[in-house]
Amino acid sequence: MDIFTPARRSEIMSRIRSVDTSPEVRLRTQLYRLGLRYRNNVRELPGKPDIVFRKYKYAVQVRGCFWHAHKDCGRSNRPATNKSYWLPKLARNVARDKKNDAALRALGWKVKVVWECDIASASSLEKVARKISDEVISRASKQ
Repeated sequence: MDIFTPARRSEIMSRIRSVDTSPEVRLRTQLYRLGLRYRNNVRELPGKPDIVFRKYKYAVQVRGCFWHAHKDCGRSNRPATNKSYWLPKLARNVARDKKNDAALRALGWKVKVVWECDIASASSLEKVARKISDEVISRASKQ
């Protein structure tokens, strides 16, 4: 049983963003500080990747642990109510992610998946951003 009325639950759910999420904005800011320039949410690519380095065919997917069912993660707890809705929904999200990642790779793109929990702290955010920077620079030197 949901603790909120249907109207309140609808209001809460309507505030959940699909683009410009907090983890995504934090990572983009850090990458920009490192001197990397990118495009956001490129619609022409499968899955509309969050961060795209077109020239180097490098795409970053920033995924929320709950919404994308991150395995063995405390932030990805399974809903206790309305399981008949949530479990299939989360499974569809995971299947869609796999399909889109495979389609990007088939087009010759490097796909980096960054989980919300991986960039929760400032130090881990910086490490992930530096790793992405190193990988992008590495791809640039190969061209």
